[in-house]
Amino acid sequence: MASNKILIRGAREHNLQSIDLEIPRDKLVVITGVSGSGKSSLAFDTIYAEGQRRYVESLSTYARQFLEQMDKPDVDLIEGLSPAISIEQKTTSKNPRSTVATVTEIYDYLRLLFARVGKPHCYTCGKPIASQTIQQIVDQVLALPDGSKFQVLAPVVRGRKGEYRQVFADLRRQGFVRVRVDGKLRELEESIDLDKNKKHTIEVVVDRLILKTDIRKRLADSLETALKLSEGIVTVNLLEPLKDLIFSERLACIDCGVSYPEISPRIFSFNNPHGACPTCDGLGTKLDGRMEDLPGILEPWHGGPNIHYLDRRYKETSSSKVREEIENYVKRLASIRPCPTCQGARLRRESLAIKVDGKSIADVTRYSVKAGLQFFQDLQLGEKDREIARRILKELRERLTFLVNVGLDYLTLDRTAATLAGGEAQRIRLATQIGSSLVGVLYILDEPSIGLHQRDNARLLDTLKRLRDLGNTVLVVEHDEETIRDADYVIDLGPGAGVSGGRVVAYGSPRDIIRHKSSLTGQYLSGRLAIPVPALRRRGNGLVLTIVGAREHNLKNIEVEIPLGVLTCVTGVSGSGKSTLVNEILRRALDHRLYGSRERPGAHDKILGAEHIDKVIDIDQSPIGRTPRSNPATYTGVFSFIRELYALVPESRIRGYKPGRFSFNVKGGRCEACQGDGLIQIEMHFLPDVHVTCEVCKGARYNRETLEIIYKGKSIADVLNMTVEEALAFFQPVPKIKEKLQTLFDVGLGYIKLGQSATTLSGGEAQRVKLSRELSKRGTGQTLYILDEPTTGLHFHDISQLLEVLHRLTDVGNTVLVIEHNLEVIKTADWIIDLGPEGGDDGGRVVAAGQPEEVAAHPTSYTGQFLKRML
Repeated sequence: MASNKILIRGAREHNLQSIDLEIPRDKLVVITGVSGSGKSSLAFDTIYAEGQRRYVESLSTYARQFLEQMDKPDVDLIEGLSPAISIEQKTTSKNPRSTVATVTEIYDYLRLLFARVGKPHCYTCGKPIASQTIQQIVDQVLALPDGSKFQVLAPVVRGRKGEYRQVFADLRRQGFVRVRVDGKLRELEESIDLDKNKKHTIEVVVDRLILKTDIRKRLADSLETALKLSEGIVTVNLLEPLKDLIFSERLACIDCGVSYPEISPRIFSFNNPHGACPTCDGLGTKLDGRMEDLPGILEPWHGGPNIHYLDRRYKETSSSKVREEIENYVKRLASIRPCPTCQGARLRRESLAIKVDGKSIADVTRYSVKAGLQFFQDLQLGEKDREIARRILKELRERLTFLVNVGLDYLTLDRTAATLAGGEAQRIRLATQIGSSLVGVLYILDEPSIGLHQRDNARLLDTLKRLRDLGNTVLVVEHDEETIRDADYVIDLGPGAGVSGGRVVAYGSPRDIIRHKSSLTGQYLSGRLAIPVPALRRRGNGLVLTIVGAREHNLKNIEVEIPLGVLTCVTGVSGSGKSTLVNEILRRALDHRLYGSRERPGAHDKILGAEHIDKVIDIDQSPIGRTPRSNPATYTGVFSFIRELYALVPESRIRGYKPGRFSFNVKGGRCEACQGDGLIQIEMHFLPDVHVTCEVCKGARYNRETLEIIYKGKSIADVLNMTVEEALAFFQPVPKIKEKLQTLFDVGLGYIKLGQSATTLSGGEAQRVKLSRELSKRGTGQTLYILDEPTTGLHFHDISQLLEVLHRLTDVGNTVLVIEHNLEVIKTADWIIDLGPEGGDDGGRVVAAGQPEEVAAHPTSYTGQFLKRML
């Protein structure tokens, strides 16, 4: 019945208020609403979770045991679901082996291309290589010193997994006596047991000879037999000095005697021992020293970490997590240099000497996506090669075009996946999905426009529409105005956030939303509500911070002036060098100067005017705590004042309770049954751990005696259960507490509970909790605040609250530096630094700098073109 729509009844996950919805299928549907209104709860925790769970349920029991068990979301009914694929921002691989090319499968096609049409060259003399005849091989062996003892071996299995019982039986039948298995000589008569999960090399001993003048005929016969057995490769194993000479009927350099193994895709893989550079194991980088020699590596950092403690911990721990953390820490401190053997190319010299159009596979991956596409469009091959490579080249061009279409033409193919921003990683996965051209799938995306300049937005929208036109349902959680206006169907959740959200305010076409009276989204889209352009721009305090000679990554040795005492926006298309300038150069250099940080700043000459700054605070969207114990009350410090207040209640003083009594983290006042968590975690084997409310304290976290202390009719557990707004009214007469709560309320977080677990806050909420903590501190007026895309996950209404906070910080003399694409923020800035003009190699210059009106009038600034419409 519901084949053309997805039917949802009674969705109650997180703060959803038992909502009923119908979502049309095979359309581009946008879910929007203020931060904390339940968009992710609906899209990811309900629709995606259920689609995923049903798909997993349909697999065999055997397959299911390898997949984590999935909880059923709290919903009465969902009908009309397809298999769901979620494309979120958190999914990038932190593996140093993952690159843009491997994640998008472009590297797989490159390996195939080089294996099929690559021309091998000798890595010592550089000459092209041809195959050898038996005659040439015989001549080379006879050139060895007289009396040399050697065996002629035929490699029948090379580096493959298996037990190979049949191979041994066949060889025995053919009359062979000995084999060399993984470098050890064995008799075929004995039983040879191999581990089927390990890789093995098996070579048959065809003949054993001593070099004399009259062995030419016998040698030629043995070589011929060996070449037949092993399909064109023969090993001559010298017994003294012990050494293997490999000859190939196919490929070897006659002058240097350099012979090649067969050319297959695996010799171009840096994750495979046949292809990886032996020095760095295919990582392309090398630590100065070995992890086993920790004190040696960290020698230059004396006075820093306790080296010997780290060293002991590293050697003695059995936890791989601890080892990994220490390794990451050491890598941050010690210098990581390009590998001396492969110079960062990750592959063996043999693999790098195979060229297509004069370029090795490493040369091609150093190209940006745009340059790579150009290379493959201009590639000239001979007639035979062109026929072989036709389908491979078609795939390569298509995949590179998809990356260009999602605005990633500036990324180099060898860039490691761990260094990508959330939005970039998400768009890469999007491009990969389009490459797989599935049909009838439900795609759920989480703000794909993050980190994307307005200029590239149209290309991203075309990509989403293309996914839809293939016959898929595309569900996007998004705040971007252009995406909302272009959608087929919009669902607006709200009206508020947290407990006052979780309802469907409006649904229908973008036009229906605009006409809807009570929809906040509609009011901003129609212009009934708007973020005003400031009447006056601040002039600052006359001081500037100057970065001289910035040249990290793609920055072109530029000089940038940042006026102090104003709100400055750093803008520019994706990949133009904004994060490099602000985070890698400026923030790290100031951290080093002010706090002695050991992170190395990016390449630059100097920073002038740093003496005018006494604090640098980086406010990002990382969680405020990793455990359920951290919450807004503990993070902002307001809980300390609340505990002090409860310790002053007459009953507390009679009983001698100190503020520590009211902490749920230490023994004394907390409920010991659940150790102050309020929940008890029950480990279920083969099932996810279940959290049940503690039976002793009924989720209150404290023991009975502590809960008997009452202030204005409420216990400390009741206070933790209040929303910020309720607590603000409750603690009105207590100035210290009121101040802290007021700032939480001012940043638009009136709806969150004081004791709400930090792990349940969204990125935008965590960022605003951090901002409120900064607002409540006594400012020196000389602080530099750095925010990287603070509008991620924020609705128009949230942005207007965020801007009020940023302007309050600036009004007391501080400097706020924001990297941003959102025009609502850019138009209210006092100063703009626009980098570009393009991304990647064509970026890294200052296109324009000045007040928004000046940048808007700049002829070549992309940001200016879009800003004009807003002013």
